[in-house]
Amino acid sequence: MLSLVLAAAPAGGASAAEAGPVAASARATDTITLAEAQRRAVPRLVVTKRVAGLSKPWDVKPLPGGRLLVTERETARVIVAGKRGGKRVVRFPSSKVWHSGETGLMSLEVDPRFATNRRFYTCSGGFLSGGGHDVRVNVWRLNKKMTRAAFVRKLIGGFPTTSGRHGGCRLLITDDGSMLVGTGDAAVGTNPRDLDSLGGKTLRLNRFTGRPWPTNKYAGSDRPRRFVHTYGHRNVQGLAQRRDGSLWSVEHGSSRDDEVNKLVNGGDYGWNPVPGYDESVPMTDQSLPGQQIGAKWRSGDPTIATSGAAFVYGRKWGALNGTMAVAALKASRMLFLTFGPRGNLVRKRVPAALKRYGRLRSVTVAPNGDLLVTTDGDDGTGLVLRVRPAR
Repeated sequence: MLSLVLAAAPAGGASAAEAGPVAASARATDTITLAEAQRRAVPRLVVTKRVAGLSKPWDVKPLPGGRLLVTERETARVIVAGKRGGKRVVRFPSSKVWHSGETGLMSLEVDPRFATNRRFYTCSGGFLSGGGHDVRVNVWRLNKKMTRAAFVRKLIGGFPTTSGRHGGCRLLITDDGSMLVGTGDAAVGTNPRDLDSLGGKTLRLNRFTGRPWPTNKYAGSDRPRRFVHTYGHRNVQGLAQRRDGSLWSVEHGSSRDDEVNKLVNGGDYGWNPVPGYDESVPMTDQSLPGQQIGAKWRSGDPTIATSGAAFVYGRKWGALNGTMAVAALKASRMLFLTFGPRGNLVRKRVPAALKRYGRLRSVTVAPNGDLLVTTDGDDGTGLVLRVRPAR
């Protein structure tokens, strides 16, 4: 078996014998296999432009055959990108998407059974029949030629909106098949702790029927709270599931403390900017009644505008294997966060290779374990990047 001897020579140029048994023991201990050295090393990252010419791309998901599905927030376009980089706009009712400020056509999920049911899901602004707007999750069916999206149904709606600020919204189909939805508080101070407002929450429901997931704390209620998985959030931008089954969220802070949270069913995450919309309060206000769950990572002051996230797995990722990759908009970078078995933060790494593409929005794991990352460029400058470790 190949091995690497990593011990330095003894100080002062002394021989191993002169250095004594302690130095000799250290040399033996520091002899590690090549495979172990690779596992401990942080790989050099290779970044390529997978899709170009986009405008405010919000999310990206892989489709069979190496294609990608992409949403654009303000144009409300759905785009299919080919395996070799070409792209086409899908026939989709963009005019029925309400867009204002931070709200438009946002998150995207592709059904795990897409090969047979052709279903995908979007979270977007919408128009109410009596006037006004909301944010909602819709179900679509993509035809076999991938040229047209047919509306199937509204899965859930009624997420609050105001100017479009803090519209959320992130989708994640979990390992047990449920749909997890992260929402924003619409910049209304009472929404996060109002269990019957769907703003400032994570929601969990059946992705086929729209019914509340049976393990939700309030699943038996006939009120909107039956959908609530967690509450007390400001503006959920990312959702991810770890291999141990745990669910995690990423959210924007006010002037400080973007957060990564480990989600606990029924948990209160402590955002309560009242009276009015007082953004000077802590992101996790421990003075509130009951128990508030603290973040597993905080940006501190100032914020970096964390957004999408995904857990990274595979031996090729070396020391980044098992980390959470978190995109940042304002700071134009990506964080790789290592969490221990109980969720405690162990280490943060910020690769230089991902500091040169501007604002990063969404992070998705490709079928081969590479990362797909959207940039927030406008007017045709937006990109989908592919990120892989150098081989």
